[in-house]
Amino acid sequence: MQDDVVLSMRNICKSFPGVVALNKVDFTLRRGDIHALMGENGAGKSTLIKVLTGVYSKDSGQVNLAGTDKAITIKSPQEAQNLGIGTVYQEIALCPNLTVAENMFIGRGKYHVVNWKTMKKRADAILTKLNIPAGANEQLSNCSLAVQQMVAIARAVDMDCKVLVLDEPTSSLDEQEVEKLFTLMRDLQSQGVGIIFVTHFLDQIYEICNRVTVLRNGEFIGEYEIKDLPRIELISKMMGKELDEISKVHGLAKEEAISQTPLVEVKELSSVSGIKPFDFYTMPGEVTGFAGLLGSGRSECVRAIFGADRVTRGVKYFNGRRVNIKRPINAMKAGMGYLPEDRKRDGILADLSVRDNIIFALQVMNGFFKPISKKKAAEYTDRYIEMLNIKTASHDIPIGSLSGGNQQKVILARWLLTHPQYLILDEPTRGIDVGTKVEIQKLVLKLAEEGVSVTFISSEIEEMLRTCSRLIVMRDRGVVGELSRDEMTQDNIMRTIAGDVAEHE
Repeated sequence: MQDDVVLSMRNICKSFPGVVALNKVDFTLRRGDIHALMGENGAGKSTLIKVLTGVYSKDSGQVNLAGTDKAITIKSPQEAQNLGIGTVYQEIALCPNLTVAENMFIGRGKYHVVNWKTMKKRADAILTKLNIPAGANEQLSNCSLAVQQMVAIARAVDMDCKVLVLDEPTSSLDEQEVEKLFTLMRDLQSQGVGIIFVTHFLDQIYEICNRVTVLRNGEFIGEYEIKDLPRIELISKMMGKELDEISKVHGLAKEEAISQTPLVEVKELSSVSGIKPFDFYTMPGEVTGFAGLLGSGRSECVRAIFGADRVTRGVKYFNGRRVNIKRPINAMKAGMGYLPEDRKRDGILADLSVRDNIIFALQVMNGFFKPISKKKAAEYTDRYIEMLNIKTASHDIPIGSLSGGNQQKVILARWLLTHPQYLILDEPTRGIDVGTKVEIQKLVLKLAEEGVSVTFISSEIEEMLRTCSRLIVMRDRGVVGELSRDEMTQDNIMRTIAGDVAEHE
């Protein structure tokens, strides 16, 4: 290894049943570098980090660490920690009911007797050295999220950390808290700690990082100096290098819709999820889309519109009338439907039957004291199984036993049964086969022809180009532009995501 290299990973491969997660991936970390690891959803970032930290065992490849004579195999997170690899995850794995000092030293003592005075003194020394605004005796729950992140970092650094992995550490922080965290990261950088920074926030990459490694579809795309890589090129490498306009079939708003009242309109809307105030409207029969990198705020915008996240400011209009949509049930009764991004967590009711999953939303709208009859439920289920070509052995089998694509069709059937005027589809084709993707895209366009307004979100730009007539473009939880159908090309989308600065680089 070169003298300045603290970590080298070469030709790392990792497969799961039916999926190649990593295919000959390289990664190099140098002392005192803040090195970004970037890629869209499914690129392999998390898998590479888990191989490095001993959560997963690699299938093949070589890992070298400064201070070791030969290639190493890390078998557990504890072993990674002992080798000087510290990890701070997005979800802070500390105990809020304990003090800062107790959190820094929990699980590290060799004996049952704790020298509280020594522990407090050492904790205070570390906190002072790293300029962390917290006291050793302060209860962690009284600290801000940023300070809790810093305490987790201090714990890792105190264990003689050579490599520090920060996995989405800023996702729940405001701008002031992010700056405090960055100050700490720069201090560690000056002390020679190598930092791997995983984030979806483009502005933060250019503010804090020296280098970036890009992964796409489990493969190594390249390592680059941040100062030499314009934002538009970084986005291009993450999304794919095809910049030519793709032939597309648009779900166009009807011509007469221009003079109509918007079906849905929001003004200065923001929510507890941290999205910046935004305006949005959609006309009857129009297919709109929210475009942006993962983590840009696409899902948070539609969740605010639907009432899935609590709104902190702004107003909503439906069919020209101001509406008070505080919860999903209010949105459903107004005529909205929402297929969420996380099918398994927020969509399917895994233990319930296909039939029960299909009728669930309609039953909620009717109220559980007005149950849908078995005969009606069977009729509805038959109709949508045939319409959407859902492959299932019967109505009664648990939806959890179906393939991902068929689960997605069942959730679509659930909302179609409510006859919505406005339908939000967040990543409706993620993780399903190409044939089913095409079926869902065709369904979206058919619904638009019938006058239903659809908002479509997909990480695949080509899919957005095929289905949408207008795109709202987002970056770092804020709307940064809007593209009409004549402006919608991959190149324009990526330039808008990158920001005006890209035009001058």
